[in-house]
Amino acid sequence: MTSAPEPICRYVRAADGLRLHSLDYAAPAADREGLPPVVCLPGLARSADDFDRLAKALQADGRRVLALDYRGRGRSDWDEDWRRYDFDVEQDDIERQLADAGIGQAMFVGTSRGGLHTMRIAARRPGVVLAAVLNDIGPKIEHAGLLRIKRYVGRLPPIPSMREAIALMRLTAGADFAGVSPQEWEDYARLTFVEKDGKVLLRYDPELSHTLDGVAPDVAPAEYWDDFEALSKVPILAIRGANSDILSPEVFDEMARRAPRLEQVVVDGQGHAPLLLDPPTIARIADFVRRSA
Repeated sequence: MTSAPEPICRYVRAADGLRLHSLDYAAPAADREGLPPVVCLPGLARSADDFDRLAKALQADGRRVLALDYRGRGRSDWDEDWRRYDFDVEQDDIERQLADAGIGQAMFVGTSRGGLHTMRIAARRPGVVLAAVLNDIGPKIEHAGLLRIKRYVGRLPPIPSMREAIALMRLTAGADFAGVSPQEWEDYARLTFVEKDGKVLLRYDPELSHTLDGVAPDVAPAEYWDDFEALSKVPILAIRGANSDILSPEVFDEMARRAPRLEQVVVDGQGHAPLLLDPPTIARIADFVRRSA
């Protein structure tokens, strides 16, 4: 049996010249059979590498996967102007990355911010999104969760080693992610931080914190029900972390009411957002992709 090819790094220039990165997991059989690819969009401060286990599982199932790094994250260039870390600029970047990869239609997997991007694409470019996996995100975001995220994005105390970084993650998030194994914690920490020149650094531009400047106790978050309405025309797998403070059970159920083809999955022992590292969740997504093709 021939092993699946390793992902290749793709680079394309944004409209303003920044270099954008994505990981392309090829599946020659899928291309021959005309199977639509899967596009993975990460959360606010996350990267394409978050989807490696999922992408390899889908690739082994005969599916091409493209996982994107937004500007300022992962291997993409950082922007000198943090104001360009916004939805409209990122949407243009995504379109360029898809065009560079020759993808006109796809199934999308969106974690948190990536799910919002998926809804926006469905609303602005009808026909591009063939099916969607929304990982712990809905049209209404809980205020308390946004305030919590604002407290840590872009803020990193001095950490002397990756071992301490792993311990810090378990200390700060362990209560909401009691179902995550020690090995998964280590893997997730290495997806979050990088060791360079004897220091532990974030794998994203700390200036991303400014995207949350407008989040305040007395300011209600925007809602995206119109965008979700456009997405509701296609099959949806909605995933919720059982301990999520971003996607409430009430919004989760309202999504199912408004989208008759929506399937629900709750990941026990995880909060916002499920890490997509555990075999049962990966298998559930792979099954959905297989059936929705």
